[in-house]
Amino acid sequence: MKIINRLTSAVALAGALMYSCSTPDTKTPVDYVNPYIGNISHLLVPTFPNVHLPNSMLRFVPERHDFTSDKVNGLPVTVTNHREKSAFNLTPYRGPVESIKPVMAYGFDNEQLKPYYYSVYLEEPETEVRFAPSHQSAVYELKNSGDQPAYLLLNTNRGKVSVDKNTIKGYQELDNNVKVYLYMESDRMPAETMTVGEGSVDTAVKDAEGRNACVGMRFNSGDSVINIRYGISFISTEQAEKNLRREISNYNVDSVADAARNIWNETLGKIEVDGMDDNDKAIFYTSLYRTHERPVCLSEDGRYFSASDGQVHDDNGNAFYTDDWIWDTYRAAHPLRILIAPDVETDIINSYLRMAQQTDSLWMPTFPEITGDTRRMNSNHGVATIADACAKGLTDFDVALAFEACRRGIEDKTLAPWSGAPAGSLDDFYKKNGYIPALAPGEKETVPEVNSFEKRQPVAVTLGTAYDQWCLSRIADHLGDTATADYYRTKALNYRNLFNQDTRFFHPKDKDGRFIQPFDYRFSGGMGAREYYGENNAWVYRWDVPHNIADLITLMGGPEAFNNELDRMFNEPLGKSKFEFFAQLPDHTGNVGQFSMANEPSLHVPYLYNYSGQPWKTQKRIRRLLRQWFRNDLMGLPGDEDGGGMTSFVVFSMMGLYPVTPGTAAYNIGSPLSGNTKIHLADGKTFEIVAHNCSDDNKYIQSATLNGKPYDKPWIAHEDIMNGGKLELVMGSKPNKSWGADPASVPPSMSDNSI
Repeated sequence: MKIINRLTSAVALAGALMYSCSTPDTKTPVDYVNPYIGNISHLLVPTFPNVHLPNSMLRFVPERHDFTSDKVNGLPVTVTNHREKSAFNLTPYRGPVESIKPVMAYGFDNEQLKPYYYSVYLEEPETEVRFAPSHQSAVYELKNSGDQPAYLLLNTNRGKVSVDKNTIKGYQELDNNVKVYLYMESDRMPAETMTVGEGSVDTAVKDAEGRNACVGMRFNSGDSVINIRYGISFISTEQAEKNLRREISNYNVDSVADAARNIWNETLGKIEVDGMDDNDKAIFYTSLYRTHERPVCLSEDGRYFSASDGQVHDDNGNAFYTDDWIWDTYRAAHPLRILIAPDVETDIINSYLRMAQQTDSLWMPTFPEITGDTRRMNSNHGVATIADACAKGLTDFDVALAFEACRRGIEDKTLAPWSGAPAGSLDDFYKKNGYIPALAPGEKETVPEVNSFEKRQPVAVTLGTAYDQWCLSRIADHLGDTATADYYRTKALNYRNLFNQDTRFFHPKDKDGRFIQPFDYRFSGGMGAREYYGENNAWVYRWDVPHNIADLITLMGGPEAFNNELDRMFNEPLGKSKFEFFAQLPDHTGNVGQFSMANEPSLHVPYLYNYSGQPWKTQKRIRRLLRQWFRNDLMGLPGDEDGGGMTSFVVFSMMGLYPVTPGTAAYNIGSPLSGNTKIHLADGKTFEIVAHNCSDDNKYIQSATLNGKPYDKPWIAHEDIMNGGKLELVMGSKPNKSWGADPASVPPSMSDNSI
């Protein structure tokens, strides 16, 4: 409801900033956003040019096969889950009835897309389209040329729709018995209404149901401009109409776009960056925009539908959120929200606790979507969002309940990836032996919980669960339960059980405790290395102990050996041709040696030099990675952007910070691209990062002060940021190898008792 109220106030202020008339001298944050960045993928899934308001239920994406397609399939109404197609399709049509179809593919041109506005010319019907979104409603303007009658068709892929005069109502069925409802109306009365099939219309029937159900309106040839407005709901058609009436009072695309633009500027303006060119600002603010696509707010007039139990609930004044792939977003997107939108993060955490309570299991969700928790990927990193919130003082939720939901999600649910089954034999083995056993090459899988494609991922699951259990210890500490905290701190060392001291890699073991041999740390494990790791190879998971980097350094043989191995990772050849390497490891793109900039388990790796006495290498590497892989163009992202998973890394790193260990109230310092960053905090304070002489050459920190006092640590405490103040960095073109290099200055780790 906080999110809805912001729209109401913005509507009252509409006109303050016109979306179409900004100049270079008057650019505001949203003017820098380029939704087309990354729309052509290096290998896997690209970004999508989304039109929506921050964390809002209604999302719009032009529906085409990919960015290079020269056809669009009608016009979208709303995208439900991330990466899916529109739940309904709106198609303008002009031509003979025998050529009519429920969905028409058209050539298009002159597309203009902003986060808050869309326009395009559809060539075959000769229709100019303009669109603007609100939170749960939107408005279209369709301007037709020529003198032919104009049809307007509304299709649902699987559901029911009906037409009555100038109104269309209906629903689309999603997975898990979830429905999205629609109420739509035009600003003028059609000449006639109908149901639509392939090459036919029926003006006597006004309802259509099933696959590809479609209804339509026919307007007279003199109706050159048709305006459409609509609301959506996950509760009912009646609620969809209420959502529309609450948010949009007319058919004016400009006024809705103005209001949406103001909301985006308010949201993106929470971080101000200066001292960089327009391309860098485009990368920064587009990345910040990407972090606000998900999760989405489902509260509708104080109520929400939850797929966890299939019921409508009162939200009791706390907005309900879902659609979040936590495996991707716990690393940096959730920590970013704690800084700039703590009230939203609190509502999100409370939403996840409600989901847990709405099931018989009380399991903390891992991949909550509109249609329920899909339990994808490995580990149970929802616990990290709780531990991070507790560490940073954001505890306006039932922490004891959160601990129990997280504990049950780890202890009572199977650790097998991509499964929501109860704990079984693999889990019993882990509890007894402290690692997930691996199968030898060719050995047949006999555990029913294991997904036939995703496999056991035993190293990834062991390391991820050790981190999750450390997070449990942190929450138990917060609750004052010392015995439980000590127990899970012991379990948090389970990663040691797979460390091969001879090779200094995390190496899969069989059920008898023997390392799998022979073994290749680049290629063993089959497709995506899933038989042993997960999407990435052993080189990436070698560093996946974010809670205890100090101990990892010890296991590696000390700081010098650790740094040498980090260096080696960034220089180790692929070992095969690119087409062979990526055919096996398609997620492992954005390569610098064996480092993968494109996948989330790698994001913290460049910051690890801060723990081993060489912060200057972190500064060098971060600047290079930002320049190598993130650009203001169609291929400007190296891999999947999973709802803020990667772009939150960009936002933090361009500011000069990164939360290596969610669950710890600390941020590593890198090399800012912004000469001046202001983070506007929720309580009205501002934290400022000033990088004097910052440039591509001057990427190395020479000296630093915090609030005017000398500062010699390559990390900063959350409390120092939240108190407001100024971190000043003097930058230069040559590394100062002594700054931040003292062993007493390293960021906190579990084994040094600093956390």
